Amino acid sequence: MVRLAGALLAVVLLLSGSAGLRGRPTFGENATWAVSTWRTSGAAKIWRTGFVPFEDLSTMSRKTRERINHEYGWVVAGPLPAPPAEGRIRWDDGSTMRVPVIRPREALMALSAWPEEYTFPDDEEYKLTGATFTTMRLRTSRGMATLPAWRLYFSNLPGPIDHVAVDQKAVGTIEDAVGDYSLADEQITDFEVLDERTLLVGYDYGRCTSEPLPVSVRVREEPDVVVLGIDLPYEAPGPCAGVGGFGKGLIRLDKPLGDRVVVDAISALPVLCRRARNTCRAGRG
Repeated sequence: MVRLAGALLAVVLLLSGSAGLRGRPTFGENATWAVSTWRTSGAAKIWRTGFVPFEDLSTMSRKTRERINHEYGWVVAGPLPAPPAEGRIRWDDGSTMRVPVIRPREALMALSAWPEEYTFPDDEEYKLTGATFTTMRLRTSRGMATLPAWRLYFSNLPGPIDHVAVDQKAVGTIEDAVGDYSLADEQITDFEVLDERTLLVGYDYGRCTSEPLPVSVRVREEPDVVVLGIDLPYEAPGPCAGVGGFGKGLIRLDKPLGDRVVVDAISALPVLCRRARNTCRAGRG
């Protein structure tokens, strides 16, 4: 609720013409907050010792993916097995983690764009007829891992769909650990590692003029984390068209990036969260 209120406030400020730029926290202040939040909220611990996926939680054949129409519904049309009491994640470095697992029905609903109570015509449903407990491979913040998974079988798809069975909500997510944060018009959207000390940083921002603003990409380096943000020039209050801007900028680090986490100064969330939707939050499954 706080995040929603923050988003609405950001929109109102943008349309009013000032966008809250005068008196808003500086990049340095935001970066200090982001570093402290990352270290003390539990997010850093989850990143180092928990389950943080870097890839999609579902895998399927190309033919199955091409057949799926996302306007269709997903329904249970056969008996499903009960889940085991727990599963185990095994990383390639030999470390393991016991985890609670979801039911096949929850894995099914993670594939759907619609709430479970929605109904669809019979010829616009993908019918789940069975499931088996299995494993799948996935890249995580701790390296490659073998995870418990459900293999879902459908009567009207050319092949099964595997979905990770880990109960993300129960084991803890980065977003839940960080908690509520203030939303602003500007945000870091992505970064590309050009070499060990050079990052190409993507960003979005709000502006009131039709012309792009001179944007400065900022960075703060710590031994465990790299914080990215942008500085925008002040825009005087007045009528505002509420135009969205975007761009890219180069950052040269003082030290090689290594295994440091790259986070956004406004949210304290890893920038990777915008690229992989299940990295920081639990899906419906």
